[in-house]
Amino acid sequence: MNKRLAIFDLDGTLLDTVADLANATNQALAKCGYPTHPTEAYYHFVGNGINKLFARALPEEARNEENVLRIRTHFIPYYNEHNADDSRPYPGIVELLHELQSHGVQVAVASNKYQQATAKLVAHFFPDIRFVAVYGQREGVAIKPDPTIVNDILSVTGVSRADTIYIGDSGVDMLTAHNAEVESIGVTWGFRDEEELSSNGANHIVHHAEEILKLVL
Repeated sequence: MNKRLAIFDLDGTLLDTVADLANATNQALAKCGYPTHPTEAYYHFVGNGINKLFARALPEEARNEENVLRIRTHFIPYYNEHNADDSRPYPGIVELLHELQSHGVQVAVASNKYQQATAKLVAHFFPDIRFVAVYGQREGVAIKPDPTIVNDILSVTGVSRADTIYIGDSGVDMLTAHNAEVESIGVTWGFRDEEELSSNGANHIVHHAEEILKLVL
């Protein structure tokens, strides 16, 4: 394949972050007097930015903008302090990123997590990786599956769509790649299942990090 640029989703692809997201959301829900959820429920709440996460976590009758903003007010300061408590890179990810770099492949992050937390987590867990861009959810920029985040990374790097591969764990990620007209790899170790990846147009599906290296090179 010989790609020159590999763009990675963050949550569910590079990092297992679901426990910290669940803990932060649950403490915000509890402070606002709403019921909390088991960690497993959050696998289906995440993926479309934190406001959508909060809406999904709230009781159906309470899902309005005012309550989402109330949850957000409690979530942000807590998560900023505790977003690396239980989060970890998935097996083989650190080695994969080093290998890609050593072969001259540029690496970038494209996440729907808000920018401050995206940048902090990437710096914390991958201090030795030279990412050419680390983009999260930014004010005034449409979130995935809108292709803007990928297009912005392509603008920064000057790499063509044909030389780019996008790697993620959800249907949102596969649609993002499709909308950006770049090839996609769906990973099965994240927050969603293989069926979701396939039905949303994954070009390739992998079960282990080292498989990505073979595809990219």
